[in-house]
Amino acid sequence: MTKSNKITLSASRDIPFNKLVLSQSNVRQVKAGVSIEELAEDIARRTLLSSITVRPVLDDDGAETGMFEIPAGGRRYRALELLVKQRRLNKTAPVPCIVRTDGLAEEDSLAENIQRAPLHPLDQFRAFQAMREKGKSEEEIAAAFFVSVGVVKQRLKLAAVSATLLDAYAEEQMTLDQLMAFTVNPDHERQEQVWDALRQHYSKQPYEIRRMLTEGAVRASDRRAQFVGLDNYVEAGGEVLRDLFQTDDGGWLQDAALLETMVTAKLNEEAEAIRAEGWHWIEVGTGFPYGHTYDLRRIRGEAQPMSEEEEKTYEALKTEYDKLEDDYAEEDELPEEIDERLGEIETAMEALQNRPIRFEAEDYAIAGAFVSIDGSGGLRVERGYVRSEDEPAVEAEDGSDSETVDPDTDDAVADASDPLTDQDEDDDEDGTKPLSDRLVCELTVHRTMALRDALANDPQLAMLACLHAMVLQLFYHCGQDSCVEISPRSTQFGSQAPNLGDAAYVQSIDLGIETWAGNLPKQPEELWDALTEWDSDSRDALFAHCVAMTVNAVQEPHHRKPRQIAHADILASTLGLDMVKAGWTPTADSYLGRVTKAQILAAVREAKGDKDADRIAGFKKPDMAEAAEELLAGSGWLPQPLRTAPLAEDPDEPEFEIVDDGDVASEEPAVEDDEEAVALQAAE
Repeated sequence: MTKSNKITLSASRDIPFNKLVLSQSNVRQVKAGVSIEELAEDIARRTLLSSITVRPVLDDDGAETGMFEIPAGGRRYRALELLVKQRRLNKTAPVPCIVRTDGLAEEDSLAENIQRAPLHPLDQFRAFQAMREKGKSEEEIAAAFFVSVGVVKQRLKLAAVSATLLDAYAEEQMTLDQLMAFTVNPDHERQEQVWDALRQHYSKQPYEIRRMLTEGAVRASDRRAQFVGLDNYVEAGGEVLRDLFQTDDGGWLQDAALLETMVTAKLNEEAEAIRAEGWHWIEVGTGFPYGHTYDLRRIRGEAQPMSEEEEKTYEALKTEYDKLEDDYAEEDELPEEIDERLGEIETAMEALQNRPIRFEAEDYAIAGAFVSIDGSGGLRVERGYVRSEDEPAVEAEDGSDSETVDPDTDDAVADASDPLTDQDEDDDEDGTKPLSDRLVCELTVHRTMALRDALANDPQLAMLACLHAMVLQLFYHCGQDSCVEISPRSTQFGSQAPNLGDAAYVQSIDLGIETWAGNLPKQPEELWDALTEWDSDSRDALFAHCVAMTVNAVQEPHHRKPRQIAHADILASTLGLDMVKAGWTPTADSYLGRVTKAQILAAVREAKGDKDADRIAGFKKPDMAEAAEELLAGSGWLPQPLRTAPLAEDPDEPEFEIVDDGDVASEEPAVEDDEEAVALQAAE
């Protein structure tokens, strides 16, 4: 029986550093991994952890020269060399080496690099966790491995996931992205429940995992969370779920009940302060539906003027602001302290300009206020609204009990046919008897026609008269103060579209209403004189705003108006209206959760292509809507009713529209705007 040869390992020995040289046989030519500087610092901290493989350098006769070349371990050699240059390591310091004589140098280099097994990420996560448990701080761990503290936090978060899920990741049943998603919620039981549910699911996308783990939680960007404040919520014992691997807008507030309690308490506290102002009633709510004040009359108070001291402070701030801007006008980037100071000045100036509103005592007696939370999480107080039941009774005017005669009525016609109606049975010899109603009516008809003729020849004054009539009805809700019988109708919306008040374009038009209302006189009888004093640009801007308030392009099932909608399309094209730029986005609430699965898939297919649409085709509708919302974000996709056709369409590129054909949604070229299409639209 033949004996097997025993393996003899290569000898190891300490060789002075100055006896080592790099070999040309090193197969590693491309730099990768940790830098030489970082490796040098690591060696300085922990010394050399791996021996260097070397081969003796031979002379022409094959005898050893006392020098050794390094075919594998060149990075370690360069790191040691750097430490020698920095005089942190003696040039004759012994270096642990393994001396090889058999085989090829290139073989040694290749084998050392190929046979090295990379560390599994999970092992790194657990190693960081073990170091943390043994007393190392996150900062110390980061410094030891030349990574940021944020990276250490991420690794520790991954290591803290349920052991069951870590085992699944180790066995490659789960991807790293999926494991990252599970870190959102630290509850191991909930993590395992979601993982078990996803095993039966067609797709296990990370965003689905995050959604399932945060069900019932409130986003930190929610107006209620902003109103209460995250720090106050945490101090009250609330937990915030954070995602360290994606932007999470501050995370999710896990205890929705605690948040609601804190919101109610703070709102009631703020409401008490408003009630102390003396209002007749106060209504409190987290938010009120858009248009909740439509049927109420608004009393507008007057801003309190600045005191002499406040005016001096404002002027000093403005002078300082202007000086700083002039001093740094040529700078590409402002110094941090200057930029910070400019921000402080702006805030102080805005606080002085935002004057408190003063109301009359009789206003407080009949009006009230709404207290709620605005879209950014700040307190919103709407003061000075009068309910119809609180309106003071209007006394009848005394002195004249004559009724107005409409010349178009039958009575007026009858009077006109009877010449005796102009004569009194008893002549008024002293001339004190007023003119008869019939005569006054007849004379003023002539005056009216003459006014029309004169106004028709004065376009600027005609526009002013039209503006005056519209402003009276749109801002003062009274049309009796103008002889111009133009009645603008501003349809109010609110219940038709939930969360309408959160849209940027709605907030913009509301701000315009508030701004114009604040610039108009309080009493309608003062309006004409005020408008005549305004410059033409201001009147034009107010006119445009009034006309804009009358636009109604809403399609309602009970009131079909194809000609109005066609004009709205022309108006939108002329204005170049872009609902994407305006701020509308397809979300589960605004669109995707309100249509069929086929229409959701059609939207994704049109915006992102077949691959993404097919990927979510097997989802349940709520999951599909959520997934589609993420896919369509930033795509610029719009449903057909929100699209604006360009004024000049390219005939070579037909516009596509989504056609709902029963249960299946498909894309078909838009129908040409021919006579048949127009007839079909009119018939609808």
